[in-house]
Amino acid sequence: MSEKGKFQFKVPNTLILLFGMMVLAQIITYVIPKGTFNTIEEHGHEVVAPGTYHEVEDSESLPIWHLFLALPRAFADSQGIIFFIFIIGGALSVIKSTGAIDAILGKTLEKFGHKPRLLITIGMFVFAAGSSTLGMAEEYLPFVPVLLALGAALKLDAIASVGIMVVGYGVGYGVAAINPFTVMIAQEVAGLKPTSGFEYRLALFLPLFLVGWWHLTRYSKRIQQDDTKSFMHGVESINKNYKTDYPRLNRLHSFVLILTLFAVLLIVYGISNLSGWGWYLNELGAVFLALAVIVVIVARINSNKAAIAFVNGAAELTNTALLIGFARSIALILEDGQVLHTIVHSLAVPLQTVGPEIASVGMYFIQSVLNFFIPSGSGQAFVTMPLMAPISDLVGVSRQIAVLAYQFGDGFTNMLVPTNAVLMGILGIAGIPYDRWFRFIIPLMFKLWLIGSLALVVAVLIGYQ
Repeated sequence: MSEKGKFQFKVPNTLILLFGMMVLAQIITYVIPKGTFNTIEEHGHEVVAPGTYHEVEDSESLPIWHLFLALPRAFADSQGIIFFIFIIGGALSVIKSTGAIDAILGKTLEKFGHKPRLLITIGMFVFAAGSSTLGMAEEYLPFVPVLLALGAALKLDAIASVGIMVVGYGVGYGVAAINPFTVMIAQEVAGLKPTSGFEYRLALFLPLFLVGWWHLTRYSKRIQQDDTKSFMHGVESINKNYKTDYPRLNRLHSFVLILTLFAVLLIVYGISNLSGWGWYLNELGAVFLALAVIVVIVARINSNKAAIAFVNGAAELTNTALLIGFARSIALILEDGQVLHTIVHSLAVPLQTVGPEIASVGMYFIQSVLNFFIPSGSGQAFVTMPLMAPISDLVGVSRQIAVLAYQFGDGFTNMLVPTNAVLMGILGIAGIPYDRWFRFIIPLMFKLWLIGSLALVVAVLIGYQ
């Protein structure tokens, strides 16, 4: 109760919000008709066949206890990213114990201590470029503690600090040039040449990047002038004991950092199509584990102390692992309840009754909504593009525009939807309640929805192919 005797609403913990969404998803399975599309194998993947949607008769409703069964299954389904997070948390803790991270932070602050805008610009561009070209997302999680430390020293709150990463990769995904996990899959399913149409996407990159940059720098400037205007005001910060004295960068620190950089570059190459290795989370986790072992040997860290550091680092990310499991369970309930395809079908049908310009914008908003239910970029491509591609033919919109609408809906909305495991992982590591992040990101989302819609209309007018 407030001082005036009035009750004040307190936003629940993020886990409670996600559990509420699980309950809502289960209720939806009882309310809307169950349905499915027939599936066919195309380009080595199972995709839905357009025009084959049908309601499922005599299908049993999910039992009440399925709500609770979904969560452990969701953890099992998300085990790859969960264990990857535990491993990188432990590995980073071992690296931190050498003092290398503190030393490089001190050196960085000497260069950028009075230039937060430069740090934001460079950081956002790096994350955007990585997502646009290599489809990087989970790989950014190890950099969250680094951004938090840098941001705290520059009087930025946790939201502004991780905003450098999230806004950067959100824009990168939204206008990805050659992202192999989104644009190339969507183009393959739509029957388009891989990476085709990249010129228009590159032209959109700078204006959309600047919109994100302006939103973030304006917020950063405001909280630097008055920290009470921070959306994190009143939330206990994990950076409250942030140190201001740094060790000087020495040879050992430099060598540890070089090893870490080499590991990151190896990961980037391993997941790229250039290597042909087909690396993903298991291999990435293995690289970080190997890095931790090598650092222990090189820095001559006592094995018991190294083990304790590793365990403590992994333990700090338990909350993050829980958020990921809860987020995945929402989509799992909808899938098990056989209503996910019903939602897709209901959203797609109206597009056939409007003109091409409105249809293209409608595709964008439909993909944005579907990203809540199918936060996986590649998964969303396999489910929706077999539907959107033929619909685009019917309404006079090129399939390239359908792919672009998918990219916008998937990429930009990744910064917002709480079912996105990477976003929830980042917020969990940074200690940011989802409601506080929502207040920061929703104005930017409206700008991106508006500008993205205009970009799609222009694409229709210029005959983007």
